[in-house]
Amino acid sequence: MSDTEKSASSNNKFLKGTLILTVSSIVVKVIGSLNWIILSRVLGGEGIGLYQMGFPIYLMAITLSSAGIPVAISIITAEKLAQKDFLGAKRVFNVSLRLLFVTGLVFASALFFGAHWLIDNHWIRDSRAYYSIIALAPAVFFVTFLASFRGYLQGWQIMTPTAASEIVEQLMRVVTMIVFANMFMPHGLAYAAGGASMGAGVGAFCALLVLMWFYGRLKQKLKADLQQQNPLATRESARAIISRLLRLALPVSMSSLMLPVVANLDLLIVPQRLEAAGFHISQATEFFGYLTGMAVPLINLATIFTAAMTISLVPAISESRALNDVFGIRAKTRTAFRVALIITCPCFVGMYFLAEKIAALIYNAPGAADAIQTMSVGILLLGLHQISTGILQGLGRTSIPVINMIFAAAVKVFLSWTLTAIPTLGIKGAAMATVVDFGLAAVLNMIFIYKYTGFALSFSGVFKPAVSAAAMGAAVYGVITLAVSWGAWAILAAIAVAVPVYGGVLLAVGGMGKDDLESLPFIGHRLLAAGQKLGYFR
Repeated sequence: MSDTEKSASSNNKFLKGTLILTVSSIVVKVIGSLNWIILSRVLGGEGIGLYQMGFPIYLMAITLSSAGIPVAISIITAEKLAQKDFLGAKRVFNVSLRLLFVTGLVFASALFFGAHWLIDNHWIRDSRAYYSIIALAPAVFFVTFLASFRGYLQGWQIMTPTAASEIVEQLMRVVTMIVFANMFMPHGLAYAAGGASMGAGVGAFCALLVLMWFYGRLKQKLKADLQQQNPLATRESARAIISRLLRLALPVSMSSLMLPVVANLDLLIVPQRLEAAGFHISQATEFFGYLTGMAVPLINLATIFTAAMTISLVPAISESRALNDVFGIRAKTRTAFRVALIITCPCFVGMYFLAEKIAALIYNAPGAADAIQTMSVGILLLGLHQISTGILQGLGRTSIPVINMIFAAAVKVFLSWTLTAIPTLGIKGAAMATVVDFGLAAVLNMIFIYKYTGFALSFSGVFKPAVSAAAMGAAVYGVITLAVSWGAWAILAAIAVAVPVYGGVLLAVGGMGKDDLESLPFIGHRLLAAGQKLGYFR
């Protein structure tokens, strides 16, 4: 098999994993959205508040106990498999399983037995949240323990187990939350909120069962693979494996911790600087809600695909690195950035022109349009940041993205403090600071990618999706201008026009070729056949 054929096969594998994870992420978010609607009706605002009080502590516990470990396991596993060291890969899994069993038990116990301490020392202001906190302790253990299974299976570049377990986890979590909340409601709101929190543990346990089933199937395959075991592979000690896991995982954990840290910095800075700009405290709170509660979730929603690609990309790059396959690393990097640009460019332009319509339709808050419009370019930049982070992690350089994030966050703090206090900018200034944060981190990552791989984005690779998105934007603007009185129907009309315009221009400028479609799993050959019927790709 030639280098080109190997590259196409490998690209197809990680793109297939990306699509699987994207679909599962969408399903999980839909289920989660329905859950909030139903649970809010059961618990009411006060009950939701009690339920939410335990979650920051819970998220901190699972971040400290397991965040970064799945990435580290997938990196090392992919390397071992590339070198046909199947026994070594299995040993990595066994060692990580024991490690995470212990850490999961420690942090779960700390949360359960430390709940009273958190309340007595006023970390949690409402003592009624006690039941919500202790009910989350089992979830800490199961989420930590199952991380080893997810990381190991991802190292094999099998993404279906992760996708299936996430869907099952969310579904069972939602069902048990609603059931237990209703069951305990007669005993009081505190018990009902605690019952809802129990859903996290049940969901994680069911996800663990799903992953164990997939692992059982993989063990059968491993029996055949062991016949091809590399006899020259060296056996690593448990201490060496744990040391390497921690070296790779700690920077990833730190990057996970950066998200709540930056969010808390926004909480401290943005409302205060809005008041300094002359806005009343109630206006400052409202504008802050526009940014963090409306604009940012939309950006995160629009980058589901690139977030999924990051997970799939890490073991794919690790595999090529272990084989010293420079051609493969560059090919996967080129494909990842190419696909990311093709996806994020139209999302950014579409959200920019439809910001006001989206704010009114989804949130019934037309005032959020400025924040959404300003943040729209963040779709493109966050997507590039996610992809570049995955590439660097796959190269084993997990600390570099964290350092870049810290530097970008420092710049963001300075810009938030400065721009938000300008009366003509206000919340748009805070949004600009967030966009710069994404962009700066992405650029710094890409500088290091060039240093280690020699890959850099080409002008044509950026220009073709950009000009296609610009043409699409003009079409969308025309539609919403003509259909100004259509309300929500204007968004549907704009989307109906945007998709064919973007696709048509992208084909016309050569931004999407026959080879690109053939490399897309599931839908590529169907799109190719449809294009050939229309006279394309001859």
